[in-house]
Amino acid sequence: MAPTPFRHDVVIMGGGLAGLTLALQLKQRFGDIDVVVLERRPHPVPHAAHKVGESSVEIGAHYFDTVLGLKAHLHGAQLRKFGFRFFFSEGRRDIDQVTEIGASRYLSVPSYQIDRGIFENYLAEEATRAGVRFVDDALVRRIELAQVPQDSFGDHDRSRSRGDADDPQALHRLEWTQDGETRVAHARWLVDACGRAGLLKRKLGLAQANAHACNAVWFRIGARITIDHWSDNAQWRARCEPQARWLSTNHLVGTGYWVWLIPLASGSHSVGIVADPRMHPLETMDSFDKAMDWFRRWQPRLFDELDGQRHLLQDFAFFRNFSYGCKQVFSGQRWALTGEAGLFLDPFYSPGSDFIAMSNTYITDLIAHDRAGHSVAARAQLYDQIYHSFYESTLALYRDQYALFGDPEVLPVKVIWDYTYYWGVLSQIFFQQRLTDLALLGTVREELQHCQRLNVAMQDFLRAWSDKSAKRNPPVMLDQAALPWFAELNRSLNDRLDDEGFKARMRASATQLRELAGEILRRACAEHPGLDNGALRAVLADHVPTSPAQAPASPLLFDA
Repeated sequence: MAPTPFRHDVVIMGGGLAGLTLALQLKQRFGDIDVVVLERRPHPVPHAAHKVGESSVEIGAHYFDTVLGLKAHLHGAQLRKFGFRFFFSEGRRDIDQVTEIGASRYLSVPSYQIDRGIFENYLAEEATRAGVRFVDDALVRRIELAQVPQDSFGDHDRSRSRGDADDPQALHRLEWTQDGETRVAHARWLVDACGRAGLLKRKLGLAQANAHACNAVWFRIGARITIDHWSDNAQWRARCEPQARWLSTNHLVGTGYWVWLIPLASGSHSVGIVADPRMHPLETMDSFDKAMDWFRRWQPRLFDELDGQRHLLQDFAFFRNFSYGCKQVFSGQRWALTGEAGLFLDPFYSPGSDFIAMSNTYITDLIAHDRAGHSVAARAQLYDQIYHSFYESTLALYRDQYALFGDPEVLPVKVIWDYTYYWGVLSQIFFQQRLTDLALLGTVREELQHCQRLNVAMQDFLRAWSDKSAKRNPPVMLDQAALPWFAELNRSLNDRLDDEGFKARMRASATQLRELAGEILRRACAEHPGLDNGALRAVLADHVPTSPAQAPASPLLFDA
């Protein structure tokens, strides 16, 4: 006998971070919505050694703690992150005698180090409490997508627009198994959140390569790596308050690679190597023993820390060519992809949760318009274009940039620039809840496009500068918290702006990026007069709406 199909408003394939947060967001927006989450793994999942991607940054953190209201869990069961921190420690054991980038104190807007096992178990419980049907140990076997006429909604009223809910031909159909039994579900909306398995991506041929070829290896060790104890230099330790560098996402950087050190609330530590294969082939690090030999050569102080703890290894994994795009993630045919089922950039700057926050917000808004009886075809197309523009502009931060990671003169400037672009543009859009306000975004389109062009030109300029840089590595801390304008930019994310205030903020961000670009240009060219700067100067010559330019009261960069 054929199984009886069950009908749902939304079926989400994948009950990890992306799928569960989407389910919660939908239930918070629509109390009566029928949501099913199908998760392949049995629950509860293990702590520590569950999934990689433990570090969050401001957009993702705000999505978790404020949009979804999970602040109590994040404060009580996870770790508040002490920002990003970088050490130019290649081949060195004297961590206190190299250049360090980081903040000496916490900035205003929090971010978190998240044990994915603890978090995803909690999210599954929260989703169930909210009325989501969460099914673990479920394997999707077959998908049949509905063919939704693009004009099926048109000017129809709500009752007619949703009348096709009674027509199985107009609903997506899934077959899935649990405990050897086949089940069938019909869904008005189908969302792929199943990560790199990419069920819909494969079915629809949406996979898309990009020009960013990098590899990563990682493992979890059942011990705390307290980088603060790597030196007994009291002056070095006192540079930070609290003296808790270990709570940062610590980066040990060198030419062509970076190493992450991320603490987990369970007491373990996540360790990873991300590298450009042209300089550090995956074959030199694709097992724990090989990775340890790699550390012995390139980051010997970390090797010292781990060598006596090999027996505490909890897992080991790697990805080859981890970065990829996707031709389409939102469709007027009432399907969507979110999280790594769609696209993935790079773990540097931890943008994964940010893009989950944005895609889930777009999906929730599309479903809201559908439930209101409106056509979603044009809106889905626009959201897809905007989302991909965010992806492309962020990809510029990584593409062909790994060689300068070993440059103690240029990388600190890149980090300041990248944060300014992130906090000043994309973060403002998300924090001010303007992501789906197409009319308002249209009024600042020129400013946003100018900022994107400026960012691409700056990334090219930084690469050219690093080719000529002396790469001096003095024993100093470049304290981001000591740059008043930088700390204020972070704090400004907490502002609440009306429409006019938002437009003024976007103009101010464009002005700030132009001023910062000008200072970077002057400093670099003063030391290297022959540096090619034509493309950057050309963008700076563009005329765009900006705030009245004012000479900064103090330099925007660290003292040379």
